[in-house]
Amino acid sequence: MSEQGFTQHTGIAAPLDQANVDTDQIIPKQFLTGVTRAGYGKHLFHDWRYLDLEEKEPNPEFSLNKAEHKGASLLLARENFGCGSSREHAPWALADFGFKTVIATSFADIFYGNCINNQLVPVALSSEQMDALFAAVKADPTTEITVDLPAQTVSFNDTSFSFDIAEHHKNNLIKGLDAIGQTLELTSKIEAFENKQPSWL
Repeated sequence: MSEQGFTQHTGIAAPLDQANVDTDQIIPKQFLTGVTRAGYGKHLFHDWRYLDLEEKEPNPEFSLNKAEHKGASLLLARENFGCGSSREHAPWALADFGFKTVIATSFADIFYGNCINNQLVPVALSSEQMDALFAAVKADPTTEITVDLPAQTVSFNDTSFSFDIAEHHKNNLIKGLDAIGQTLELTSKIEAFENKQPSWL
């Protein structure tokens, strides 16, 4: 369970105009050395962010390294984001880096669920809507984008897009619940059911 849930967030975006970004690019396998959620942000997109293995020379052409995108808290991407292995470290790395939400054309199913469990809000928009977002950020990197989860909208400048999200996912994100927290909300019903069972069970 998270200390607080997600309702609305406004920030600037880092554009990653690529499809099929897999989890090994998000957080390469050699960095999967722990089971805590902290410390992975520095390795996010390692093979794209750095020109050397020691992470001492940033790649100046990669969007996350550009000065105009410093401090970005929203990530823009294309279809099938988070494909590949099911490693939960991928949303851990994105969140640890400072991203609050990822807006993309579509997401790999397991990655999407891992985002929900880790309070990283995945927002799926159409290709045309993503085109508009990328264009706005390219024209002005300081463009502020607002994701309003209760209203299910993404807004920037004078434009607003609606997005779909399952009600139980929305509820968990707003309340700051992971899968365990969602179950604990039903403690009284679980106990009532168990109390009705014969003692030999």
